[in-house]
Amino acid sequence: MSEVDPVGSLDAVEAAGSVVEVRTSASAALIPTIRAVASDLAARADFDLDAISDLRMAVDEACATLVDVAAPGSSLHCEFTVLGEKIEVHARVDTTGPESTVSTDTFGWRVLQTLADEVELRVDGGRTVGIRLHKRADPAPR
Repeated sequence: MSEVDPVGSLDAVEAAGSVVEVRTSASAALIPTIRAVASDLAARADFDLDAISDLRMAVDEACATLVDVAAPGSSLHCEFTVLGEKIEVHARVDTTGPESTVSTDTFGWRVLQTLADEVELRVDGGRTVGIRLHKRADPAPR
């Protein structure tokens, strides 16, 4: 029989990051729930109030953008990975096809770029559109 080192196990979990996944109907009415999860995770990761607010607003904008292009009856998937003093967010929806895409030439996209440290649009085969963003607890140099 082997012994498990609980401290070593915790270190391995922290190194890999904690992952929280939220899946809801792709509806604007449910975005506040996802925003609340983002805010809570940032507070638990010791983000300051400005960084918490920025993350909350970025998640709200990303989810609202994706809900607008979601296929009827589809789900909004939002995955949060907490890595020390950084939170990575990947939100995605199924769309009706390649014509349903997110424009990066909009005011909303500019807002996302301002609130998050990194923002990336991801399109998977024309049927899934996602937004990946990162936010650090400490302000990143710009």
